[in-house]
Amino acid sequence: MTLRKTCAVIGGGTMGADIALTLARAGNPVRVVETFDAVRQGLPARLAAGLAAFGCADRLDLVEIHAGLDEVDWTAVDLAIEAVPEKLELKRALFADLARRARPDAWLASNSSSFPISAIAEGLPSPGRFLGLHYFMPAHLVPLVEVVCGAATDPAIARELAAFMRTTGKVPVVVKKDLPGFLANRLQHALAREAYALIDAGVATAEDVDAAVRFGFGFRYLAAGPILQKDHAGLDVHAAAAATIYPGLANDAAPARCLAGKIAAGRLGMKTGAGFYEWTPETIAKERKRYEGLLRAGLALIEPELPPVGG
Repeated sequence: MTLRKTCAVIGGGTMGADIALTLARAGNPVRVVETFDAVRQGLPARLAAGLAAFGCADRLDLVEIHAGLDEVDWTAVDLAIEAVPEKLELKRALFADLARRARPDAWLASNSSSFPISAIAEGLPSPGRFLGLHYFMPAHLVPLVEVVCGAATDPAIARELAAFMRTTGKVPVVVKKDLPGFLANRLQHALAREAYALIDAGVATAEDVDAAVRFGFGFRYLAAGPILQKDHAGLDVHAAAAATIYPGLANDAAPARCLAGKIAAGRLGMKTGAGFYEWTPETIAKERKRYEGLLRAGLALIEPELPPVGG
Protein backbone atom coordinates (compact mmCIF):
# COMPACT_ATOMS: atom_id res chain seq x y z
CA MET A 1 0.00 0.00 0.00
CA THR A 2 1.29 3.47 -0.87
CA LEU A 3 1.92 5.45 2.30
CA ARG A 4 0.93 8.76 0.74
CA LYS A 5 -2.52 9.31 -0.74
CA THR A 6 -4.12 12.30 -2.37
CA CYS A 7 -7.19 13.06 -0.30
CA ALA A 8 -10.25 15.22 -0.84
CA VAL A 9 -12.16 16.56 2.16
CA ILE A 10 -15.60 17.87 1.30
CA GLY A 11 -16.63 20.39 3.92
CA GLY A 12 -14.18 22.82 5.48
CA GLY A 13 -15.91 23.46 8.79
CA THR A 14 -14.52 22.51 12.18
CA MET A 15 -14.32 18.77 11.50
CA GLY A 16 -13.30 19.02 7.86
CA ALA A 17 -10.51 21.51 8.56
CA ASP A 18 -9.07 19.39 11.36
CA ILE A 19 -9.27 16.22 9.26
CA ALA A 20 -7.42 18.00 6.46
CA LEU A 21 -4.82 19.11 8.99
CA THR A 22 -4.14 15.53 10.14
CA LEU A 23 -3.80 14.32 6.56
CA ALA A 24 -1.46 17.12 5.50
CA ARG A 25 0.60 16.76 8.67
CA ALA A 26 1.37 13.20 7.56
CA GLY A 27 2.55 14.41 4.14
CA ASN A 28 -0.57 13.71 2.09
CA PRO A 29 -1.77 16.13 -0.61
CA VAL A 30 -5.21 17.39 0.43
CA ARG A 31 -7.97 19.07 -1.56
CA VAL A 32 -10.50 20.84 0.68
CA VAL A 33 -13.85 21.76 -0.87
CA GLU A 34 -15.85 24.44 0.98
CA THR A 35 -18.68 26.30 -0.72
CA PHE A 36 -19.23 29.03 1.90
CA ASP A 37 -16.99 32.02 1.20
CA ALA A 38 -16.49 33.11 4.82
CA VAL A 39 -15.48 29.62 5.95
CA ARG A 40 -13.26 29.05 2.92
CA GLN A 41 -11.43 32.35 3.39
CA GLY A 42 -10.61 31.46 6.99
CA LEU A 43 -9.16 28.04 6.15
CA PRO A 44 -5.58 29.03 5.25
CA ALA A 45 -4.98 30.78 8.59
CA ARG A 46 -6.65 27.98 10.55
CA LEU A 47 -4.64 25.26 8.82
CA ALA A 48 -1.40 27.25 9.05
CA ALA A 49 -1.81 27.69 12.81
CA GLY A 50 -2.66 24.03 13.31
CA LEU A 51 0.28 22.75 11.29
CA ALA A 52 2.64 25.21 12.98
CA ALA A 53 1.55 23.87 16.39
CA PHE A 54 2.73 20.42 15.24
CA GLY A 55 6.03 21.84 13.93
CA CYS A 56 5.26 21.27 10.26
CA ALA A 57 4.11 24.65 8.95
CA ASP A 58 5.74 23.93 5.60
CA ARG A 59 3.13 21.24 4.87
CA LEU A 60 0.50 23.89 4.24
CA ASP A 61 1.83 23.72 0.67
CA LEU A 62 0.19 20.28 0.40
CA VAL A 63 -3.29 21.77 0.81
CA GLU A 64 -5.43 23.18 -1.99
CA ILE A 65 -8.70 24.92 -1.13
CA HIS A 66 -11.57 24.90 -3.64
CA ALA A 67 -15.00 26.49 -3.84
CA GLY A 68 -16.64 23.53 -5.55
CA LEU A 69 -16.27 19.92 -6.65
CA ASP A 70 -15.68 20.97 -10.27
CA GLU A 71 -12.35 22.54 -9.31
CA VAL A 72 -10.84 19.25 -8.08
CA ASP A 73 -8.80 16.92 -10.30
CA TRP A 74 -10.66 13.75 -9.36
CA THR A 75 -8.34 11.54 -11.40
CA ALA A 76 -5.68 12.15 -8.73
CA VAL A 77 -7.89 11.55 -5.66
CA ASP A 78 -7.36 8.26 -3.80
CA LEU A 79 -9.61 8.94 -0.82
CA ALA A 80 -12.60 11.29 -0.51
CA ILE A 81 -13.92 12.12 2.96
CA GLU A 82 -17.33 13.74 3.37
CA ALA A 83 -17.58 16.18 6.31
CA VAL A 84 -20.76 18.11 5.50
CA PRO A 85 -23.62 18.82 7.97
CA GLU A 86 -25.52 15.88 9.46
CA LYS A 87 -28.41 15.79 6.98
CA LEU A 88 -28.99 12.42 5.35
CA GLU A 89 -30.32 13.70 2.03
CA LEU A 90 -27.40 16.12 1.72
CA LYS A 91 -24.93 13.31 2.29
CA ARG A 92 -26.74 10.96 -0.08
CA ALA A 93 -26.73 13.55 -2.88
CA LEU A 94 -23.05 14.28 -2.32
CA PHE A 95 -22.10 10.59 -2.39
CA ALA A 96 -24.04 10.05 -5.61
CA ASP A 97 -22.03 12.93 -7.10
CA LEU A 98 -18.72 11.59 -5.75
CA ALA A 99 -19.48 8.14 -7.13
CA ARG A 100 -19.72 9.69 -10.61
CA ARG A 101 -16.60 11.84 -10.25
CA ALA A 102 -14.13 9.61 -8.41
CA ARG A 103 -11.94 6.94 -9.97
CA PRO A 104 -13.43 3.42 -9.72
CA ASP A 105 -10.66 2.42 -7.29
CA ALA A 106 -10.93 5.50 -5.05
CA TRP A 107 -12.27 5.05 -1.53
CA LEU A 108 -15.33 7.09 -0.55
CA ALA A 109 -15.80 7.71 3.17
CA SER A 110 -18.22 9.60 5.40
CA ASN A 111 -17.37 11.27 8.69
CA SER A 112 -21.01 11.02 9.77
CA SER A 113 -21.41 10.43 13.50
CA SER A 114 -24.96 9.11 13.25
CA PHE A 115 -26.02 7.90 9.79
CA PRO A 116 -25.05 4.37 8.71
CA ILE A 117 -22.84 4.32 5.63
CA SER A 118 -25.27 1.78 4.19
CA ALA A 119 -28.02 4.44 4.25
CA ILE A 120 -25.79 7.15 2.78
CA ALA A 121 -24.56 4.98 -0.10
CA GLU A 122 -27.78 3.05 -0.72
CA GLY A 123 -28.29 2.20 -4.39
CA LEU A 124 -24.90 3.48 -5.55
CA PRO A 125 -22.57 1.38 -7.73
CA SER A 126 -19.45 -0.35 -6.35
CA PRO A 127 -20.71 -0.49 -2.75
CA GLY A 128 -17.56 -2.25 -1.59
CA ARG A 129 -15.58 1.01 -1.58
CA PHE A 130 -17.98 2.98 0.67
CA LEU A 131 -17.03 3.25 4.34
CA GLY A 132 -17.61 5.31 7.42
CA LEU A 133 -14.53 7.17 8.65
CA HIS A 134 -15.56 8.74 11.92
CA TYR A 135 -13.15 11.18 13.56
CA PHE A 136 -13.74 12.70 17.00
CA MET A 137 -13.60 16.38 17.95
CA PRO A 138 -11.08 17.88 17.95
CA ALA A 139 -10.01 15.65 15.08
CA HIS A 140 -6.41 16.87 15.03
CA LEU A 141 -5.89 15.94 18.70
CA VAL A 142 -8.07 12.88 19.46
CA PRO A 143 -6.13 9.81 18.22
CA LEU A 144 -9.13 7.54 17.65
CA VAL A 145 -10.81 7.12 14.28
CA GLU A 146 -13.50 4.56 13.47
CA VAL A 147 -13.42 2.71 10.15
CA VAL A 148 -17.03 1.60 9.77
CA CYS A 149 -18.09 -1.21 7.45
CA GLY A 150 -21.49 -1.18 5.78
CA ALA A 151 -23.20 -4.42 4.83
CA ALA A 152 -21.53 -4.33 1.39
CA THR A 153 -18.15 -2.82 2.33
CA ASP A 154 -15.16 -4.82 1.15
CA PRO A 155 -13.36 -5.94 4.36
CA ALA A 156 -10.01 -5.73 2.56
CA ILE A 157 -10.60 -2.05 1.79
CA ALA A 158 -11.55 -1.44 5.43
CA ARG A 159 -8.26 -3.00 6.54
CA GLU A 160 -6.31 -0.94 4.00
CA LEU A 161 -8.01 2.27 5.10
CA ALA A 162 -7.23 1.45 8.73
CA ALA A 163 -3.58 0.90 7.79
CA PHE A 164 -3.53 4.27 6.01
CA MET A 165 -5.03 5.95 9.08
CA ARG A 166 -2.11 4.63 11.11
CA THR A 167 0.30 6.45 8.79
CA THR A 168 -1.50 9.68 9.77
CA GLY A 169 -0.83 9.01 13.45
CA LYS A 170 -4.35 7.82 14.22
CA VAL A 171 -5.45 4.77 16.19
CA PRO A 172 -8.09 3.13 13.97
CA VAL A 173 -10.72 0.68 15.14
CA VAL A 174 -12.61 -1.34 12.54
CA VAL A 175 -16.34 -1.43 13.31
CA LYS A 176 -17.58 -4.54 11.55
CA LYS A 177 -21.32 -3.81 11.81
CA ASP A 178 -22.97 -0.55 10.79
CA LEU A 179 -24.90 0.09 14.02
CA PRO A 180 -26.28 3.52 15.00
CA GLY A 181 -23.53 5.25 16.95
CA PHE A 182 -20.92 2.76 15.71
CA LEU A 183 -18.59 1.79 18.62
CA ALA A 184 -17.30 4.75 20.62
CA ASN A 185 -20.50 6.80 20.59
CA ARG A 186 -22.53 3.82 21.77
CA LEU A 187 -20.19 3.50 24.75
CA GLN A 188 -20.27 7.25 25.32
CA HIS A 189 -24.07 7.45 25.21
CA ALA A 190 -24.43 4.52 27.58
CA LEU A 191 -22.38 6.48 30.12
CA ALA A 192 -24.24 9.73 29.40
CA ARG A 193 -27.65 8.06 29.87
CA GLU A 194 -26.66 6.88 33.34
CA ALA A 195 -25.10 10.25 34.18
CA TYR A 196 -28.26 12.17 33.29
CA ALA A 197 -30.44 9.62 35.08
CA LEU A 198 -28.43 10.14 38.27
CA ILE A 199 -28.94 13.90 37.97
CA ASP A 200 -32.67 13.41 37.41
CA ALA A 201 -32.84 11.16 40.49
CA GLY A 202 -31.13 13.77 42.65
CA VAL A 203 -28.17 11.48 43.35
CA ALA A 204 -25.54 14.03 42.27
CA THR A 205 -25.10 17.39 40.57
CA ALA A 206 -23.75 17.81 37.06
CA GLU A 207 -20.50 19.09 38.57
CA ASP A 208 -20.10 16.02 40.76
CA VAL A 209 -20.90 13.67 37.88
CA ASP A 210 -18.17 15.34 35.83
CA ALA A 211 -15.71 15.11 38.73
CA ALA A 212 -16.50 11.42 39.29
CA VAL A 213 -15.66 10.60 35.69
CA ARG A 214 -12.66 12.92 35.20
CA PHE A 215 -10.88 12.19 38.47
CA GLY A 216 -12.07 8.62 39.00
CA PHE A 217 -12.43 5.88 36.42
CA GLY A 218 -12.04 8.30 33.50
CA PHE A 219 -8.55 9.13 34.71
CA ARG A 220 -7.64 5.44 34.51
CA TYR A 221 -8.95 5.18 30.95
CA LEU A 222 -5.92 7.06 29.67
CA ALA A 223 -3.88 4.03 30.74
CA ALA A 224 -6.35 1.21 30.09
CA GLY A 225 -9.75 0.80 28.44
CA PRO A 226 -12.69 -0.70 30.34
CA ILE A 227 -11.89 -4.30 29.38
CA LEU A 228 -8.14 -4.19 30.09
CA GLN A 229 -8.75 -2.28 33.33
CA LYS A 230 -10.95 -5.11 34.61
CA ASP A 231 -8.17 -7.58 33.86
CA HIS A 232 -6.05 -5.44 36.18
CA ALA A 233 -8.72 -5.39 38.89
CA GLY A 234 -9.99 -8.96 38.54
CA LEU A 235 -12.90 -10.21 36.47
CA ASP A 236 -14.47 -11.96 39.44
CA VAL A 237 -14.64 -8.70 41.38
CA HIS A 238 -16.16 -6.94 38.38
CA ALA A 239 -18.76 -9.67 37.77
CA ALA A 240 -19.85 -9.64 41.40
CA ALA A 241 -20.30 -5.86 41.35
CA ALA A 242 -22.10 -6.06 38.01
CA ALA A 243 -24.65 -8.50 39.41
CA THR A 244 -25.60 -5.90 42.01
CA ILE A 245 -25.42 -2.75 39.85
CA TYR A 246 -26.79 -3.82 36.46
CA PRO A 247 -30.44 -4.27 37.53
CA GLY A 248 -30.63 -0.64 38.67
CA LEU A 249 -28.96 1.03 35.70
CA ALA A 250 -30.96 3.39 33.52
CA ASN A 251 -32.44 1.90 30.36
CA ASP A 252 -34.69 4.77 29.26
CA ALA A 253 -35.39 5.02 25.53
CA ALA A 254 -35.80 8.82 25.61
CA PRO A 255 -33.40 11.57 26.72
CA ALA A 256 -33.45 12.37 30.44
CA ARG A 257 -35.60 15.17 31.87
CA CYS A 258 -32.61 17.28 32.86
CA LEU A 259 -31.30 17.18 29.29
CA ALA A 260 -34.63 17.71 27.54
CA GLY A 261 -35.45 20.55 29.91
CA LYS A 262 -32.24 22.40 29.14
CA ILE A 263 -32.92 22.12 25.40
CA ALA A 264 -36.50 23.31 25.79
CA ALA A 265 -35.19 26.33 27.69
CA GLY A 266 -32.69 27.14 24.95
CA ARG A 267 -29.73 26.26 27.17
CA LEU A 268 -27.67 24.42 24.54
CA GLY A 269 -24.21 24.93 26.00
CA MET A 270 -21.48 27.36 25.01
CA LYS A 271 -23.17 28.36 21.77
CA THR A 272 -26.11 29.91 23.65
CA GLY A 273 -24.22 31.09 26.74
CA ALA A 274 -25.62 28.41 29.05
CA GLY A 275 -26.15 24.68 29.33
CA PHE A 276 -25.55 22.78 32.55
CA TYR A 277 -22.95 25.50 33.15
CA GLU A 278 -23.10 29.28 32.61
CA TRP A 279 -20.87 30.75 29.89
CA THR A 280 -19.56 34.16 28.87
CA PRO A 281 -17.16 34.92 26.01
CA GLU A 282 -14.36 35.17 28.58
CA THR A 283 -15.11 31.86 30.33
CA ILE A 284 -15.55 30.11 27.00
CA ALA A 285 -12.11 31.25 25.84
CA LYS A 286 -10.58 30.23 29.17
CA GLU A 287 -12.28 26.81 29.12
CA ARG A 288 -11.29 26.06 25.53
CA LYS A 289 -7.68 26.93 26.31
CA ARG A 290 -7.73 24.67 29.39
CA TYR A 291 -9.44 21.86 27.49
CA GLU A 292 -7.04 21.89 24.54
CA GLY A 293 -4.04 22.20 26.85
CA LEU A 294 -5.03 19.07 28.77
CA LEU A 295 -5.74 17.18 25.55
CA ARG A 296 -2.28 18.07 24.24
CA ALA A 297 -0.73 17.03 27.56
CA GLY A 298 -2.58 13.72 27.42
CA LEU A 299 -1.51 13.24 23.81
CA ALA A 300 2.10 13.75 24.85
CA LEU A 301 1.74 11.10 27.56
CA ILE A 302 0.42 8.42 25.21
CA GLU A 303 2.56 9.43 22.22
CA PRO A 304 4.87 6.37 22.64
CA GLU A 305 1.83 4.15 22.03
CA LEU A 306 0.59 6.00 18.93
CA PRO A 307 1.48 5.13 15.33
CA PRO A 308 4.24 7.39 13.95
CA VAL A 309 2.97 10.17 11.73
CA GLY A 310 3.99 9.51 8.14
CA GLY A 311 4.08 5.76 8.57
